[in-house]
Amino acid sequence: MFGLKLATDPRWVNVVESNLSDVLSDHAWCEKKAASNAISLLTYNSDKNDLVDDMAAIAREEMEHFEQVLAIIRQRGLTLMREEKDNYVNELFRYIKKGGSKAQALVERLLFAAMVEARSCERFKTLSENIDDPELSKFYRDLMISEANHYTIFLNYAKKYGTGIDVPKRWKEWLAFEDSIIQKYGSHESVHG
Repeated sequence: MFGLKLATDPRWVNVVESNLSDVLSDHAWCEKKAASNAISLLTYNSDKNDLVDDMAAIAREEMEHFEQVLAIIRQRGLTLMREEKDNYVNELFRYIKKGGSKAQALVERLLFAAMVEARSCERFKTLSENIDDPELSKFYRDLMISEANHYTIFLNYAKKYGTGIDVPKRWKEWLAFEDSIIQKYGSHESVHG
């Protein structure tokens, strides 16, 4: 899926089911961070009208997802816990190439965002197919479709605005890097953990 080298072990869903409160809270904060990332992209690239419009739409959609997860947390009598670091996303962020042109910086941020969306989508697919909770199964299937759309938007903008940059080659490098780190994750009560 999306060129990811390693699929999530379905047994990760057992970890999720054993501590749903932690995972749902982490998921809510992931949606907030995704909205913030889209806002950051439009802020630093305000001269690109199409990108600004699409990033604004993604930010709104991600905040809607935050509210949906929050509603599930409350319906189940749980409490939104404090936001914690996402080590997986932080490792990806550190992989972004620094320096270079504005176009290179934009491509790196877009590929970073595409990678996070790709893995999130893959995790949501795993949840939707394996969780023993019909409501959450449907919810994560719907989110999987949304995340796949976001992934496509980020990659398409990287190709559009990556003039002079071999975006497919760089995406393969991102995939190889993600493969080198994802093996550490999948046993913690979080979306990417």
